[in-house]
Amino acid sequence: MSEKQKTGKAQSFLKGTMVLGGSMIVVKLMGMVYKILLSNMYGGVGTGLFNSAYSLYGILFALSNAGFPIAIARMVSESAAHKRFREIKQIHRLSVPIFVVAGLICFLAMVLGSFIYVRVIHAENAIFALLCLSPTIFFACLMSVYRGYFEGMRNMVPTAISEIIEAVFKLFFGFTASSLTLHFCMDQYEREGYVLGTKCASEAEAQSVAIPLAVGAAITGISLGALFGLVYLIIRYRRGSDGITVEELRCSPPSRPNKTIINTLVRTAIPIGLGSIVMSLADMVDNTLVYRRIDHIMQTNPDALLNVYGSLVPDEVYYSGNTHTYLAGCYSFALTLMMLVTSITQVFSVTALPSVTNAWASGDKTRLKQSIETVLRITVLVTLPSGIGMSVLAEPILSLIYSGPAVANEAEIGSKVLAVMGISVIFIATSTPICSMVQAVGRVDVPLKLYSIGMVMKIVVNYILVGIPEINIQGANVGSIVCYGFVTVVAMFTLCRLTGIIPDFISIMVKPLLAAIVCGLTAYFSEIVYDAFLIQKAATVLAVLTAIVAYIIAMFLFRAVKREDILQMPKGNKIVKVLEKHKLIR
Repeated sequence: MSEKQKTGKAQSFLKGTMVLGGSMIVVKLMGMVYKILLSNMYGGVGTGLFNSAYSLYGILFALSNAGFPIAIARMVSESAAHKRFREIKQIHRLSVPIFVVAGLICFLAMVLGSFIYVRVIHAENAIFALLCLSPTIFFACLMSVYRGYFEGMRNMVPTAISEIIEAVFKLFFGFTASSLTLHFCMDQYEREGYVLGTKCASEAEAQSVAIPLAVGAAITGISLGALFGLVYLIIRYRRGSDGITVEELRCSPPSRPNKTIINTLVRTAIPIGLGSIVMSLADMVDNTLVYRRIDHIMQTNPDALLNVYGSLVPDEVYYSGNTHTYLAGCYSFALTLMMLVTSITQVFSVTALPSVTNAWASGDKTRLKQSIETVLRITVLVTLPSGIGMSVLAEPILSLIYSGPAVANEAEIGSKVLAVMGISVIFIATSTPICSMVQAVGRVDVPLKLYSIGMVMKIVVNYILVGIPEINIQGANVGSIVCYGFVTVVAMFTLCRLTGIIPDFISIMVKPLLAAIVCGLTAYFSEIVYDAFLIQKAATVLAVLTAIVAYIIAMFLFRAVKREDILQMPKGNKIVKVLEKHKLIR
């Protein structure tokens, strides 16, 4: 009996979400611990170097993938709905060589482009991070083929396990390699006054030489994680874990010609890929502008910027000319928390696409409406309390997770960023599943158009606001609110128009918003009360836990969760019976 026969022909949206969501929580928590440990080790400048590598990586990775993983998932899902199992196998066989070539080209492009990019952002010491990250493009590119294939079959387990493998290597190998590198360099300085042949006049100067090397060592763990994640997926595929039986293949109609499959794949992938490319390109331009605009302020009016932060910018950072990298690193302190929320809703996008595509392809409007409403409801139930909670508890949360005295200043600057970023994350995280559903119902071109317009708006807003000393890095948050607010609203309108379905917005949006407001108010006042008689860390943890309990109670009081949603969960019948017994759900 195949694995699929044991577990059921396909996972429901909520079951698939729970599989990927559970692994994503593990992966992102490990990733957050990884970044926190590294940030506590080498501070704002090192964090800025670490994140600068991802700006170039993002655009090249988008180019190498070009929307094919989503296209593969969509085509596999459609073929599965029509029981064309031979064609599913053929889609995979045709995709692999395309991704091998694309991955190699983009790997070489990143190696060569790294030397140019570091000059553009005025951060030449970021070269080690960029070069160490470059192999990840090739491995991640090939992983996308297998992940798209399994996700199209509505089997999220292989993706989940491969992501955990990546996270384990990143955390344990990356952190260990970085720590040993930094320790070796500083030990050499103390013994010889040199760091790898470079004469250093002070400990701060030695750190400025050692930290870029330590960042590169940390990123090596990411590349190794991607390699072993790919190996796992290949083994899983070769063992026949897609669940297609011999009988299903024998009874399946013949596959369409290779040319037809490739043409369909390309036509589907290009609009999706262009959307990803536009977003990645805009992010790279955005990141570059932040670096250059802040550097411009430091060249023309440094006092105005320093008046905003006072003594929070260390003297050694200012005099070494790394203030722009330092502030970008402080921004990244807050970004780590935001990415935890957006990554969870990206899971909703992955699991929503085959679910909505299947309902759309079969013409089942009742199931389509239920799928759309479930995706929207679960999305806002995560994004609203997360965003509001981050805003009201910005300072205590960052002080809790970045507890080292070496990064106290960075955490304080980052908390001011997080207070505004909490609002932007609501729109950023909500827009992704909505755009995924628009693609699922056949309009793969719409997200590209919306993101193109939104990113232009973001770049213009960022360029203007980041260049104002009193606003500086906060301008990037305002740009995100403008951009993703536009994408979310217009994409939702488009989805309703295309499907002819008007979701129950009172149930989906208003009720979760009321529960989220209760959550935010509880968090704010609980922190004040607990802080009066407990140490700050304990007060923050208790405030968060109290807010979570209040939010869960508010969700049921406001009827923000429906019976149908819970029934799709594992053991859903038992959970519903308990809730109905206590009259918490209808």
